[in-house]
Amino acid sequence: MPDIYAVIPCAGTGSRAGTAIPKQYQPIAGKAMLWHTLAAFAACPAITETLLVLAPDDNWFARHQAPPEVPARRFMTTPAGGASRAESVRNGLQALRAQGAQPEDWVLVHDAARCLITREQIEHLIAACKPDETGGLLAVPLPDTLKCELPRNGLPDDVPARVAATVPRSDKWLAQTPQMFRLGVLLQALEAGLQHAPEHITDEASAIERLGLQPLLVQGSGWNFKVTYPEDFTLAEAVLLARQQHQKVD
Repeated sequence: MPDIYAVIPCAGTGSRAGTAIPKQYQPIAGKAMLWHTLAAFAACPAITETLLVLAPDDNWFARHQAPPEVPARRFMTTPAGGASRAESVRNGLQALRAQGAQPEDWVLVHDAARCLITREQIEHLIAACKPDETGGLLAVPLPDTLKCELPRNGLPDDVPARVAATVPRSDKWLAQTPQMFRLGVLLQALEAGLQHAPEHITDEASAIERLGLQPLLVQGSGWNFKVTYPEDFTLAEAVLLARQQHQKVD
C-alpha cells in the first residue's frame, strides 16, 4: 500500500502578521503555532511522517523541544526552503524522494499557519482522496458576496477602491489545506509550473490543474482558516483555548 506523507512549508517570514518572529513560531494558547499544527498530523496513524521544509538559516528547532503531543519520531525537518511556497514544496518532495518515498505515495501539503486543523478533518480528506485517481483538497463554498474592483490604472494608493461588478458565488469555493496528491504527479506539476508559469502556482491544486487534471473539492471547515493578520491570532487563540477546555471537561 502507498505511504502517506505530510509536507509543511515553513520557510516564510509571515510579514503580514506583523510579528517579530516568523508567524509559525509565534505563541498561541501557550505554544508555538506550529506545534498545534503538528499535533493534528501526529495524531493521525495513517500519516507515515511529516516533513517540515525550513529556511536554510532557520535554527528554531535547535533551541526548542517538541511538546509531548508531537513525538520527535513523527516529524523531520529539511533546510530546503525556497524563495516561494511552490519552491519549498517542490524541494520538500525531492527530499522525500531522496529518502525513499515513491512516486505513487500520497502527500498532504499543509499551511503551517492553519493551526486549527484537526485530526478528523485530515482523516476526512484522506478517506475522500484515497480512492480517487487525482486527489483533492479541503475547501469550503464561498459564503459571502464577491466583488470585482475597478482597474486602478496607476491611481495612487490613497484613492478608494470601487466596485466594478458582483461575481456569482454559486460555484465558488475557498481553497484550504491540506491538499492531497500523488507525490510523483505533484512533483511533476510543480516543476512544470515553476518553469513555465510560476506566477500562476498559488497552491498545489493550481499546479495539478495545469496538467489538465481536476482535483476533488472535499468539504472542509470555516475554522480551518489561515492565520495571516494580527487579529487572526486572537481568534485562533480563542478557538484553541475553547477546545482545550472542552477536552478537560470530557
